Amino acid sequence: MRSLLPTFALALLLPVHAAQAGDYPKQPVQIVVPFSAGGVTDTAARMLAQKLSAAWGQPVTVSNRPGSGAIVGVDAVAKSAPNGYTLLMATNGEIALHPAIYSKLPYDLEKDLVPVTMVINTPLLWVTSAKSAINSIQDLVAAAKTRPDQISYSSPGPGSMNQLTAEWFAQEAGVRLLHVPYKGGAPATAALLRGEVAVSVIAISSALPYIKSGELKVLAVTTQQHTSIAPQWPTVAESGLTGFDAPLWVGLFAPAGVPAAVVQTLQQQVSAVLQAPDVRDQLVALGAEPAGMTSAEFAVRIKQDAARYVAIARTAQIQPE
Repeated sequence: MRSLLPTFALALLLPVHAAQAGDYPKQPVQIVVPFSAGGVTDTAARMLAQKLSAAWGQPVTVSNRPGSGAIVGVDAVAKSAPNGYTLLMATNGEIALHPAIYSKLPYDLEKDLVPVTMVINTPLLWVTSAKSAINSIQDLVAAAKTRPDQISYSSPGPGSMNQLTAEWFAQEAGVRLLHVPYKGGAPATAALLRGEVAVSVIAISSALPYIKSGELKVLAVTTQQHTSIAPQWPTVAESGLTGFDAPLWVGLFAPAGVPAAVVQTLQQQVSAVLQAPDVRDQLVALGAEPAGMTSAEFAVRIKQDAARYVAIARTAQIQPE
């Protein structure tokens, strides 16, 4: 497990040597998503690509490069030319959690990537079968205290933000849950529907169709704020674990060495896209909230999250494999 936390070189400190804001972009831009098509990260990337392409008059495409827990896609961008034409859309799982759980990565997040801006912020959901006797977070905690290590939960995989969120919850509640990892959000949801696990921590996009059909019920959202898509869903914090706040965020990154002017142009343009009413409506429909912040602010947020995740991962002994 690495002891260093990702701090990143701030974009404002980068030398402006290869391009000025007025020169960018002069050719097609590629956004790499380190997951398969579908899901909130990919959807947000495609929405952003469409808007940026229209604004710039240049093609902006999305390239899905899944593999090795998203490491393949991150590595591709980290090793790409620092000219602003290959970008990365990734979550706090890859950027802030991976350094806490992987003893060795093929890239150095501190040195190889520059945060551009946070794009969206979304809660994960604690969900269970509509037929379950567990109807609230209080019920879940009570059941886990009665049967330690027997209340099982599914996640999209070992070392995922979903697992970290569940283990953080367990630490705060003083309970022990049984983690059952699957290969992706869809299989984790399917396992819950089949009754293989008692509960699950999954993205809104994975759970929503089954919530609407009445097959799943929501116990709580993992953020302190209610989600716009369903304000009636309770938060974990107001369900008894005061201060609990575990969002899943998605951000835009560039290879280190990209000129500061390009980073600033990207940040400003993405922020403008996120303020568009139609974009906000589409994101809210996914259960996501538009974010947007400066590169420096984003770097600070990543450092804070990484410090927290290191402590949680060590206590829970989270392993990616």
